[in-house]
Amino acid sequence: MSAHGEHTLHAGQERTAAEPREPHVGPDVKPDAGPDRPPPAPRNVPVLLVFTAVTNLADGVTKIALPLLAARASGSPAQVAAVSLTLSLPWLLAALHVGVLVDRVDRRRLLWAADALRLAALGAVIPVAVRGDVTVPVLCAAGAALGVAEVVALTSAAALVPALTPPAGRERANAWIAGAETVCNEFCGPFVGGLLLAAGTGVALGVTWVSYLAATAVLVLLVGDFRATAPDGTAAAGTVPAGVNQRIAEGVRRLWHHTLLRTMALILTVLCACWGAWLALMPLYATEVMRLGSREYGTLLSALGVGGLVGALVVTRANRYFGRRRVMFADLVGTCAMMAVPALTGSLWAVAGAAFAGGLGGTLWTVNSRTIAQQSVPGNMLGRYHAVSRLFSWGAMPLGAGLMGLLAQGVGFRAAFAVFAASVALTVVPFVRVLTRSALDAVPGARDAGPDTVTVPGPA
Repeated sequence: MSAHGEHTLHAGQERTAAEPREPHVGPDVKPDAGPDRPPPAPRNVPVLLVFTAVTNLADGVTKIALPLLAARASGSPAQVAAVSLTLSLPWLLAALHVGVLVDRVDRRRLLWAADALRLAALGAVIPVAVRGDVTVPVLCAAGAALGVAEVVALTSAAALVPALTPPAGRERANAWIAGAETVCNEFCGPFVGGLLLAAGTGVALGVTWVSYLAATAVLVLLVGDFRATAPDGTAAAGTVPAGVNQRIAEGVRRLWHHTLLRTMALILTVLCACWGAWLALMPLYATEVMRLGSREYGTLLSALGVGGLVGALVVTRANRYFGRRRVMFADLVGTCAMMAVPALTGSLWAVAGAAFAGGLGGTLWTVNSRTIAQQSVPGNMLGRYHAVSRLFSWGAMPLGAGLMGLLAQGVGFRAAFAVFAASVALTVVPFVRVLTRSALDAVPGARDAGPDTVTVPGPA
């Protein structure tokens, strides 16, 4: 989950606050490559892929383990929910400041720092959890630390890709990394977490701690200079204003004054709100309306992860055969189906098929949107851009979950799903008007090979 007519900015061109015109990203821009930088080492992308897979698998385990420990420590639903919230709240509270940090510090060192924070947080929880003395405040503190570490790691990794591979290889690298994030964090992580917790809390947390440690060691194999650079290859420190708030504002302006990136971010906000809504309501809908047992519900959730994996495997070929624009439009279709089908039927296979389509479309969008951003945004601003973009998208997930709960309570399950399906349908208009073939052709390395038409399907 990813993540979801244009002018461009020539290399070295800088826009000030007094010039609120849209930036121009021309074909001469190389966002994170300077004239003195050596070619990326071939092993760098596999190394980052292994790091991403291992840490996201461990993240998936902690997202299951900490709330379960909170449930054992307290019978209060509010306190259990508070522990879960601490894992995701840093995306709303710290993402923008982390984006500034990513654009100022060696990004590999930030990945090391993120894992050090994870190791410290789990190291504090493991002894008290084994003794059975764990408390909700301890879990909240650990959850907040793990949440901040996740923000730092994911933002740094996304900004690191252009330094690891030339433009021609970024689509494939993004596909592998997005697939690892989706499958390990959303599918394998919770599954493995359940198995480990069955063996004991100490075992689950201990294996997770060792996984973070192993991922930290893997980063030693990265070769190169991973400091943020300006389009002309100069150090980021020489091109960014001194104040943190100024740097944040520059990142926000970079997204907001760029029509293509802004529209993609707003569409993704709607799509992520739908994902948050689906994940929040589906457990209750599956048990009360669909009457599913634990095995059938597991099958339903697995469809999301399988769809995401298939999307990562086929995105490069799909872009070549159908064009990037049509492939990205598939996410609108898939997410609309994911929300609309439960409004129409309680059939397990129909809802699972729609979930597969949603997972597939989510990865297709994530890979393409990351590639477009990496080709459009200078390397010394990628951290702030990804932070602002994820503030929109990931911040929409809890809002979507809350709105879905209110709608389901007021108008019923199926009507609530229908409202969110309609919200996805409304994004078709800005998509067709802004994500044109000419807009994608203006992005270096993102030329759309497909036809300049998008056929809008009928209702899902």
